[in-house]
Amino acid sequence: MIKRKQSLKKNWLVSLLVISLMMITGGCNSSEKSTTQGESSAQGTAKLGVVSYLTGAGAAYGESIRQGLELSRDEINAKGKVKIELIFEDSKGEKNEAINAVNKLIHKDNVLAILGPTLSGEMFAVGPIVNQEGVPIMGTSLTVEGITEIGDYVFRNSLPESAAIPQSVKKAKEKFNLKKVAVMYSDNNDLAVSGFKTFEKALKENGIEIIAVETFADKNTDFSAQLTKIATLNPDAVVVAGLYQEAALILKKAREIGITTPIIGNNGFNSPQLIKSAGSAADGAIVASPWFPGKEDAKVKTFIAAYKAKYNKEPDQFAAQAYDALQIMAIAIETSGSLTDRKKLRDTLATIKDYSGVTGKFSFDEKRNPAMDVNVLVVKDGQFTELK
Repeated sequence: MIKRKQSLKKNWLVSLLVISLMMITGGCNSSEKSTTQGESSAQGTAKLGVVSYLTGAGAAYGESIRQGLELSRDEINAKGKVKIELIFEDSKGEKNEAINAVNKLIHKDNVLAILGPTLSGEMFAVGPIVNQEGVPIMGTSLTVEGITEIGDYVFRNSLPESAAIPQSVKKAKEKFNLKKVAVMYSDNNDLAVSGFKTFEKALKENGIEIIAVETFADKNTDFSAQLTKIATLNPDAVVVAGLYQEAALILKKAREIGITTPIIGNNGFNSPQLIKSAGSAADGAIVASPWFPGKEDAKVKTFIAAYKAKYNKEPDQFAAQAYDALQIMAIAIETSGSLTDRKKLRDTLATIKDYSGVTGKFSFDEKRNPAMDVNVLVVKDGQFTELK
């Protein structure tokens, strides 16, 4: 009987020890599982929305942006530090379409952040909505003044016209001794109207007289009246603010009627499609950009080679800026350590400094605009080259 009691007591103690060990092991496993899940989450897939101008008259901009983002995504995913999923929505260059797109991305797709849209007017439409929802949004092609003033969640890595246009005006004046110019701009396009105002200020600051101001509208195809009038005034240069499709037609008509002076453009000129559409008439067109494909930089050369291998064409400024934008976003996601905390991502993005990208050394300033250097380019023999 005593032996039986001792045996029961021994069995009870063994059972208690086993249960205790199971509890400790279970606790450890639970802790390890929690840590592993946390690491898996931090290294999981970040779902990002993209609103881009993919169909319509300005689709060349959106297509370049899409391709730059896709190339960047593939390289980021191959490195494995963070995985990126891109959900593309086509704005068609329309504000209402852009609004529908961001609402879908935020409420249906539950994206962490948004890249785009392509046009500044679209951002003025969607920015307040996205900012109100507390979703970080980064424009990769927006150059109009006031973009980041929409709200604290609005960023851009595209250089504002206020930083680019003064450089092109100053350089053109030095190179061609400009004293008087004629100006043309699209008066129903936010980018062009802003560009005109920036040109006007820069010309005045450089002591260059504006002898004529002519307007047009997006989708116009005949610029004979405006350019004929300008030709009679014999300006030292013609300044144009608009998108590439109208700008190409202006270049062709200007050369056709005998205007051989330099033509200085806004950010809308920064597309190979301008050269493709205008042909030899594009020679002499001047524009400022952070992107210069001829730069002696290993990162630039590697990017161009990878882009050509994937898409069988040269990248433009819009592809390069989109590529860099996603790289910057990936750094912020990795640094924040979260795939769901939008505010944490916003706060981390704002701290990005001295990122070395294909468009150059980049930092966000205190207003979430890019602080970076500018190249002044001129089209020569069908290529963008540095204006020296």
